Amino acid sequence: MKRLILAAGFLTAALHAQPVQTFEIKADSWAEGEPPQEVFVVDGTIKIAAREGNKAIVIDPAPITDASAQLGSSASGSAVIEARILATKRGRSTPRFGVSVHGLSGHRLLVNPAKKALELVKNDQTLASVPYTWSSGTWLKLKLEAKKAVGDAWNITGKAWPADAAEPAAPLIQHADKALKGQGKCAIWATPFSGEPIFFDDIKITIESAP
Repeated sequence: MKRLILAAGFLTAALHAQPVQTFEIKADSWAEGEPPQEVFVVDGTIKIAAREGNKAIVIDPAPITDASAQLGSSASGSAVIEARILATKRGRSTPRFGVSVHGLSGHRLLVNPAKKALELVKNDQTLASVPYTWSSGTWLKLKLEAKKAVGDAWNITGKAWPADAAEPAAPLIQHADKALKGQGKCAIWATPFSGEPIFFDDIKITIESAP
């Protein structure tokens, strides 16, 4: 697969002795319009479009719904997704957007400007929330990690930071979970309440897969 640069390298994960797949997803070589088959649209209007000469995966505001698209292969163990995102408010209306791991019922890391919060959500239940100040019209990065720990324990962490800055060392949000299946694809999510498109680019995914 091409540029979804699918640099899918199969490495050996020493911790769990499971193969690891990595994906770098960029839209630069894709034609504008309907997304390629590598972008599996679950809901909403999602396309490839350019902004200031740079192509990206775009969630369109028509219709305004909880739009999402899955990317990469299905995990069978730990999973990490990082993405560069640009969203815009209109008047007092703000969007909600983020990334997820482990399929439709997995953990989601969401920026919720209406609540001035960064949230960790699973099955529509908010597991953790921290104050977060979002800047409209500027690129930011989100990173969500779900990593298997000891026994049936899992560590879920999330970060958000300006795209032109270095990644912070410590997570902004974290949660301990247990007895997860750890299966399913990573995804991007957005609800364009502001009526403005939401851009996703430079997506990086690392997953453990079945041996």
